[in-house]
Amino acid sequence: MSELQPLEQLRSAISDLPAPIYLRVKQAILSQIRSGVWLPHQRVPSETELVNALNVSRMTINRALRELTSEGWLVRMQGVGTFVAELKGHTAMLEVRSIAEEIVARGHHYRNHIVALEQVAANEELALAFSVSPGEPLFYSQMVHYDNDQAVQLETRYVNPALAAEYLEQDFKFFTPHHYLSQVAPLTSGEHIVEAVLADETQQALLEVSAKQPCLLIQRRTWHNSQVVTVARLLYPGSRYQLVGSFTGQ
Repeated sequence: MSELQPLEQLRSAISDLPAPIYLRVKQAILSQIRSGVWLPHQRVPSETELVNALNVSRMTINRALRELTSEGWLVRMQGVGTFVAELKGHTAMLEVRSIAEEIVARGHHYRNHIVALEQVAANEELALAFSVSPGEPLFYSQMVHYDNDQAVQLETRYVNPALAAEYLEQDFKFFTPHHYLSQVAPLTSGEHIVEAVLADETQQALLEVSAKQPCLLIQRRTWHNSQVVTVARLLYPGSRYQLVGSFTGQ
């Protein structure tokens, strides 16, 4: 398979970006991928070719390619070359971010489908999670989030009415629960559990997945100061999404 050409587009993009050189290279390559100029499974130019074409150091090229690989945009095969990855959506595993913003940032179209938006009574498990008495009212919502009309997340959320009194009155067709909650009860701490699961029949229908397709589940609880704001279950089809995290060594 022929390598991706022309490299002149990269040179032009790099010169137009006001950022450190490695980041300019990285963003220029990413632009080629996002725009569809560089397609999944195609081989990208080698480090040597990029060094010669862009007139930057090998260290700069290596860092840009390494970061794009760790973020899931490229696949590097020892002795074979570097290829554009089969792209999945991704969300930050160690951060609480708006899925709508993540999708739009990739240049994709976001929409959602609201399945439920109502008041419910806390069962024993939820009462314990919110530190309230069983039977006390909680707000409940369930919605499917779409990336380019493909279902990528089923969000099931319980909310503390004391911290988000107007939750049920929001029109979540135009913004996400995360957006609203970050305004009325900003996150001060949180916890989450990540596991691989199989979707039940209702979840399969909402996410349009088969009974055998593995899914990624994030169970998340967040606080505003000393009060629990929300308890959420975020279910992702494993073939369409990936969780991304980063860390630094001590």
